[in-house]
Order: sequence, then structure tokens, then C-alpha cells
Amino acid sequence: MRIIVYGAGAIGGVLGARLALASYDVALVARGAHLDAVRADGLTLRSADGDQVVRLPASDTVADLSPGADSVVLLAVKSHQTAAALDDLVEHVPQDATIVCVQNGVANEAACLRLFPHVLAVTVMMPTTHLEPGVVVQNSHPVPGLLDLGRFPGGRDERCEPVAAAFRAAGFESVVRDDAMAWKHRKLLMNLGNAAQACFADDDDRATLVARVREEGERVLATAGIAVTSAADDAARRGDLLTDSGVGPRSGGSTWQSLARGQGSVETDYLNGEVSLLGRLHGVPTPANDVVRVVMAEQVRAGARPGARRAGDLLALLDAPVSR
Repeated sequence: MRIIVYGAGAIGGVLGARLALASYDVALVARGAHLDAVRADGLTLRSADGDQVVRLPASDTVADLSPGADSVVLLAVKSHQTAAALDDLVEHVPQDATIVCVQNGVANEAACLRLFPHVLAVTVMMPTTHLEPGVVVQNSHPVPGLLDLGRFPGGRDERCEPVAAAFRAAGFESVVRDDAMAWKHRKLLMNLGNAAQACFADDDDRATLVARVREEGERVLATAGIAVTSAADDAARRGDLLTDSGVGPRSGGSTWQSLARGQGSVETDYLNGEVSLLGRLHGVPTPANDVVRVVMAEQVRAGARPGARRAGDLLALLDAPVSR
């Protein structure tokens, strides 16, 4: 099978490089300076094993990468970029291809299933960094990440195990799960802290704010009747598999990195915004997630650097008495 990694940033870049090093037929979709660097000098994977350069076919459109019915498309763009990626995929990728959502958030799979019949959901537990064009960093060693997967909306089929086997061959932990979306909703709760990590200085107030947005998320998902893997099961799955590789500092997660690169957009609307949406649909107030989403958008528009604000100011606003 040809594996097309659509979005060769921190997650997609490390995954694509490792699959190529495991002798899989891999091609990349990337953009801008990163694409230019990959075309000119190859994709550099930086890890505890040293720098490894892989030279792969790369383009800004899947049309140039010879997708076929046996292609597996690893969709690794941020959630707010999925619609544009699908515009490209639906024009050039056969309907029988397998679309694999290697993404945070829980809205991507349904968007893909609207256009393609074979969609797999992956829970991504994978510390990586991408701040420099042409370079991606694997921040966990020796296991680079956990990529459990299943069929969307549920169960499994004959397409699941070959993808999981490819992930394992590339060094990742990966098992097939019948309840993949329950695991992805647990990861969503974890990712609710991404925007706070990106926007606010690291202090006790930020930790309090992160706890509050996650508590709202738990309450909303319970009210909506959405299955969520328990925190204990999630912790047991992670165990001590993800360990610091010691290769460069990882200052922040995916949202922090988007802000640090001045990318001009983040996926907060599909993380905290998912909680806001469900809260409005089910009559559950979500003030902390609502305001974090708004502040994150303001920071992006202003071109702010990570950690430019203090969470205490936001907590004071949330806790202020409502005038009548």
C-alpha cells in the first residue's frame, strides 16, 4: 500500500519519516517553507538515535502523489484544516482508499465519512515538535508514541490491522479498538488545556484554569451521553511508555507550537469549541471553555507569543459576580 501523509508537521512528519525508515512507500503533503525544505534537502527526523534524513515524494496537493484505491491517507492536519484537505482528497483520491484521522479533536472522522466510506480513528499520544522547516523532532524514546485505532463510528474491519501493523513496524505502540472514539474523547479532555498552555504564563492560576475547562468538559460529555474511556484506563494504557528522549526542549504542545511559529491559526475551535458546542446543544454552561476559545483567537490575531497573558486575570473575570 502507498501511505500518503497529509500534513507533514510534528505528528505527520515524525510518523511519515519513521514509516519510510521501516521501508513503507510513503509520500507527503506539506506547505510553504517546510515543503520547500523537504524537497530541497529531505525531511530530517531528529531523535535520540541522531539525525536521519529521509527523501520522500512531497507536494502541496495529493494530486501529484499517485493515490490509488489501495492508498492509505494519514490525515495529520489540524482539525480546522480538515475541510481544505478534504477538498483536495475528494477530487483526487479514489473512494475505496482508507482515510485515517491521526488528529486531535472528535469532529474530523464524521467530516471524512461524509465523503469517504472507509474512515479510521486514531488516538494520538505522541510528543513531537516542529518549529523549523524541514525538521521534525521525536521527543519520546525508544517508543515514539501510542497510536491506537479503530473503525469510525465503531467496531473494526479488515482495514484496521494492516494500518496498526504499519505503525508497529515503525516503532509505535498500536492496537485495534472497537471503541476508538471513547478513547479520542478522553484525549479531547486532555487537549482542553492546550490553549491555556499556549496563551498563559506557567503558574498556579493556569493550572486552576486547565482543571476548570476539563471539569466542564467532563460534565458536558456526561450530560450528552457520550462514551469516554476512564482516566484510569487511559493512564494504564500510557504507563511509562512515553519517556523523554532528551533531544531538545519541548516547550509546549501542538497549540503552543502553532502560536510560536506564528502560523496564524490554531485548532482551539475544535477542542474547547467542541465543549462549547455540546454545552449549547445540551443546556450545560461552559464559561471557562467559551472564554479560553475567545482569548486564544485574540492571541492569534495579535500575533502574540506563547505565555503572553496571565491566567489569573481570566479567572478573576470568570469568578466576578454577575450584575443584575
